[in-house]
Amino acid sequence: MCQISRREWLKLASMMTVAGAAPLLASAAARAAAEPDAPLRIGYLPITDATPLLVAHNNGYFEQAGIKAEKPTLLRSWAQLIEAFLSGQVNVVHLLSPMTVWARYGSQAQAKVVAWNHVNGSAITVANDINKIGDLGGKTFAVPFWYSIHNVVLQGLLAANGLTPVLQKSGAPAANEVNLIVMAPSDMPPALAAKQIAGYIVAEPFNAAAENLKVGKILRFTGDVWKNHACCVVTMHERDLTSRPEWSQKVVDAIVKAQAWTREHPADAARLLSKEGQNRYTPHPFQVLQRVLAPDASEQGRYLADKAIVHADWHEKRIDFQPYPYPSYTEALVRHMQKTQVEGNAQFLAKLDPSFVARDLVDDRFVKKSIAAAGGMKAFGLPDGFTRQEVIVV
Repeated sequence: MCQISRREWLKLASMMTVAGAAPLLASAAARAAAEPDAPLRIGYLPITDATPLLVAHNNGYFEQAGIKAEKPTLLRSWAQLIEAFLSGQVNVVHLLSPMTVWARYGSQAQAKVVAWNHVNGSAITVANDINKIGDLGGKTFAVPFWYSIHNVVLQGLLAANGLTPVLQKSGAPAANEVNLIVMAPSDMPPALAAKQIAGYIVAEPFNAAAENLKVGKILRFTGDVWKNHACCVVTMHERDLTSRPEWSQKVVDAIVKAQAWTREHPADAARLLSKEGQNRYTPHPFQVLQRVLAPDASEQGRYLADKAIVHADWHEKRIDFQPYPYPSYTEALVRHMQKTQVEGNAQFLAKLDPSFVARDLVDDRFVKKSIAAAGGMKAFGLPDGFTRQEVIVV
């Protein structure tokens, strides 16, 4: 089975401890001292979560702001991305929102969330003979990472349907259990086609890829469970925010500008991100990315009929872009993470106070100014103000 390698998971789990992160953080400090005015170096995975970072680079928004930016570095795994960030090889990344909690409080990394990258943009994809969450009992199901909104949402759905998640069980799961494994997103559609797994929950475009290949179907969009949830967030080094505030502001300005542009030009964004685009940022064909970023309106009826969308009144997009990191989301995320099973040492989670994390993990000084420059929250289809109530209906 094409699981993420055990060695890679153990390496990442080690990096995200205080002792394991120390050499990488020391390397980052030395690098920063030697190059205090380092150019913008983006690290990303080839998923739609990276869209604003890549659009900002493609459209020249960093250069227009007077920032020297290198071509973004494509990395192939969360372990590679975290290692590159902690060691200072890259200074702006998109990270799974639960992963930022792990990084700051598990490894004591001076990482700060400065904005959201996108909202929604993930789904539960299953074999064609699976018609409801209850059908997953006794089967194996893949998540992209233990510290992911995907694992959090999935385990909430399983519990609501009387199913118990078990982590990487060697034997066959019982009828009321679902065996969860971690799998690289690119491996998920082939594993589903080969019937090695009953389904997976992951960021786009791997759900759209399964639809295009006709090897699976969308069982539920995650944005239909947790309304307008964040998935990946823009993460920067606290050192840069403190020592280079003007530079940091310009970086966030460009990313927010890219989000507004993407909302207005979704098909163009799909094309520039695709393997047919000039920069070949991702290996995905335009057709698959278009299905995510600029879906045909006719698909809405099918998803409603299949109950992939239950809350039509939420008017959720398959993926949308808005940058403000609502404190209510971070607080709710921490509370749900404390109830979610993960592999490895997660004792640090029990000690976290959700309201403290919302204040300490997130630095929203820059994004507030960027949003104002972009035309306010209305530019992202939202009412003015920086508070909201989280809506989670499993």
